[in-house]
Amino acid sequence: MNALPNNAATPADGVVDWLTNGTRDERFIDDIFAQMCIRLQQAGVPLKRATLHVLINHPQWLGARMMWSDGMRNAEIALVDYEVRERSEYIGSAASEIQDGAEEVREWLEQDPSLGRKHTLYDEMRAKGLTDYVAWPLLHTLGKRHLVTFATDRPGGFDGAHIAGLKKLLPVLALVSEIRIKNRLARTLLETYVGSHAGELILAGATRRGTGTTVRAAIMICDLRDFTKISDNWPRDDVIDLLNDYFDAMSEPIARHGGEILKFIGDGLLAIFPLSQPNACANLLHAVTEARQAMAALNERNNGTGRAPLNYGIGVHVGDVMYGNIGSSSRLDFTVIGPAVNMASRLEALTKTIGRKVLLSRAFADLVENEFALEHVGQHEVRGFSKPIELFAYPE
Repeated sequence: MNALPNNAATPADGVVDWLTNGTRDERFIDDIFAQMCIRLQQAGVPLKRATLHVLINHPQWLGARMMWSDGMRNAEIALVDYEVRERSEYIGSAASEIQDGAEEVREWLEQDPSLGRKHTLYDEMRAKGLTDYVAWPLLHTLGKRHLVTFATDRPGGFDGAHIAGLKKLLPVLALVSEIRIKNRLARTLLETYVGSHAGELILAGATRRGTGTTVRAAIMICDLRDFTKISDNWPRDDVIDLLNDYFDAMSEPIARHGGEILKFIGDGLLAIFPLSQPNACANLLHAVTEARQAMAALNERNNGTGRAPLNYGIGVHVGDVMYGNIGSSSRLDFTVIGPAVNMASRLEALTKTIGRKVLLSRAFADLVENEFALEHVGQHEVRGFSKPIELFAYPE
């Protein structure tokens, strides 16, 4: 069909105006996308299905797909892993064509399937009675290409006015989506590198050096044993895999029970459980219990490949910590400091000499001894503290 002049009126013009001026208070792109599709239908565009595919910076996920279909008030979101590009769902798809540089993918679904593109998606859409499908790149700054698709069940497919209207949406949708996606990326990156709670504080404006607050918390410091020997004798990639597996075993239970991992230090980690949360100290020991189980399973797997078992030490204390921004004028770290953190670190170091994997201070033990069976291991000198400290072990 002949294309309409660029300035010709289209059924989507009102939706373009809404995207431009009416979405400032909308935070999430999936909500905007679903509302856009509904408004397109109301404006006379015979839209039956639409998807928005975006690439995201996430340690686990390559991207996300938002899908809307007729009758839905909200878009469905599916996360896409990094291996998708090796699978049939991607190979030969419109997404692969667009990422390879295509400026448009149009598939007339009413024609003989033997004459069209070969991909299961097109077969699925035909089976649902769809007649026409179009995909375009959604261009963000610095050459980032995302993807938006539209499909209809109108006999004959989209007409020239429909296509012209949908094309008018693209530049505005690109701007609107880029803002929301970058906001989400900022949040994701902060959650990934500093943790969810610290990330929220930073996004809320807690970025000035020296600012912070005093928090009463249970502190947990964990360290892997013999890591220097391992890193000297194992291949680099094996060491990285080992560390990732070890941190997964330790970190996932901590997050599951409400802890906040503030720092990975080589082969160690620092986590806090703020006492503002109910049962924070008990939750810390529940996390330790699950981490032990995960480490035992990891060692069993490693044993099957000839690797030596991994050992670790954990020090636990409770007290007031300063929680905030510390660092140079141009490079800050959002972390905790204070004598309570130092004590947890010293207890972790003592696990080597006392021969217990998990050591707890008396102050922490007092808060959980009615719920957990603890082993009293006596008073011990702790470097940097003037008096011996009464310690407990958390037996396996």
